[in-house]
Parts: sequence; C-alpha cells; structure tokens
Amino acid sequence: MKRFMLNAAAVAVLVTTIFPVYWMFLTAFKPTRDIQSDTPTFWPTHPTLDHFVTAINAPGFWTYWRNSLLVTVGAVLIALVVALLAAFAVTRMSWRGKGAFVVAVFAAQMAPWEALLVPVFIIARDTQLLDSLAMLTGVYFMITLPFTIVTLRGFLAAIPVELEEAAQVDGCSRLTAFRRVVFPLLAPGLMATSLFGFITAWNEFAFVNVLIIKDQDRRTLPVWLSSFRDVFGTDWGATMAAASLFALPALLLFLFLQRRVGTGMTTGAVKG
Repeated sequence: MKRFMLNAAAVAVLVTTIFPVYWMFLTAFKPTRDIQSDTPTFWPTHPTLDHFVTAINAPGFWTYWRNSLLVTVGAVLIALVVALLAAFAVTRMSWRGKGAFVVAVFAAQMAPWEALLVPVFIIARDTQLLDSLAMLTGVYFMITLPFTIVTLRGFLAAIPVELEEAAQVDGCSRLTAFRRVVFPLLAPGLMATSLFGFITAWNEFAFVNVLIIKDQDRRTLPVWLSSFRDVFGTDWGATMAAASLFALPALLLFLFLQRRVGTGMTTGAVKG
C-alpha cells in the first residue's frame, strides 16, 4: 500500500507538471474553431499546421531566433571554458584566498539577478553597449557562470586525483593528463551544466527588455513571444505554435543529453 501511494503521488505530480506543456502543443495543432469552442477537446480531432505557418512567417521570427541562438550558445560556451578553469583551480590547486573565492561564487549564485538590472543598465549605458548582442551575451555569461563553477567543482572533486598522478607517472604532463584522463570523465558534468546554462539563457526575459531599447532587431525570442499579437487581439493558436517552436530547442537538447548526463563518472578510468 505504501509503494502504491508513492507511485500514485508520483504520477499525480508528473501529470500536473506535463499537462500545461501538453496543452500548449495541443492548442498549437488545433483549428481556431476548436480553440474557441466552449467544449474543450483533449486530442486534436482535426490537426492543422496553419498556426505554425503563421508563427514562422510572422515579422521578426527568424531574426529573433538567430539572436537567441547567438547569445545563448556564446554565453554557454564562454561560461564552460571559464568555469572549467576556475573549478580546476579550486579543486586541484592551493592558493591564498581560495576559500573567499568559493564563498563569493556561492553568494553570486544565491543572489537574485533581478537586483542587478539597474547596475547593468548603467554600465551598458556608460560604455555605449545598449542595443548590443555582445553586452547581452556578457550578461548571460554572468548569470550562468556561478552555477557552472559550482557544478563543475563538484564533478571535479569526485574524480580521484590519483588518476592524474598515475598519468603523470606514465609520462604525461599535467595538461595532457587532464585532457586525456580527467576531461573524458568530466563529460557528464559539462553536459549537465551546459543544459542548465542553455535553458537559463534561452528563457531570459528581463535583461533583454532593459538592455535592448531602440534596436528592436536585436531582441530575442522571449520578448517577441510576449508581444505576439494580431489586429484582432491574441491569436492563441499562433501564440501556442510560437511558444512550441520556442521550447523545441531546449527540449531537443535535453533529449539529446539526458542519456549522457547520468553516465558513470568512472567510465574510462581503467587503464587499457
């Protein structure tokens, strides 16, 4: 009975979590008459792709899609490189101020990023970087960096340092030992952090509104999605189709990485 109750609770949580996403995709495929019907339908009886065509052909869709992809991928890649170096320095080296650095990283991770909207705007204004994708990429890098350092630090700490020492005894330099021994074992951590960083930067909304003011072609998909309207008001079918297209890259990335994130940390640790 206890196991049955736990399973029932898990199913209830799963359904509650997935249903809004399912309803979004369902509405995207429904004809307009079914969307506006007083009787809801939980399955597309007459599926259509008209709403997706409307969303794709809407002004600015591909421009904002490109902007989102550029700033998100750029911020995640830079954060991975910087965080990997920082995590290695914290876990494998001894230096003065290391404890204070770790505390500062944790504090930055816990701080609400909305509190930095005004300071970041002032910096961007004074440096003439408003309406700049480079500034937006830097802000997303700042947002994702603390979590990436904390996560990679945990993964690196779980890899025995003896593996590197054994490789150095066999003639590898410290860099070569890290590249050939530690880096393959760190792949699950890199994938997990890149997934979180991608979702965080891809969904970010507030900083775009603050930093991109005049040049509307520099905005990203979340802002475009929030202003998706037609002359008759809100086109719910096209809005849900646009939201589905917006969620699709993060969903595909998760499906691609989820099999690899949970792989064993000691894979490849046996010397062949």
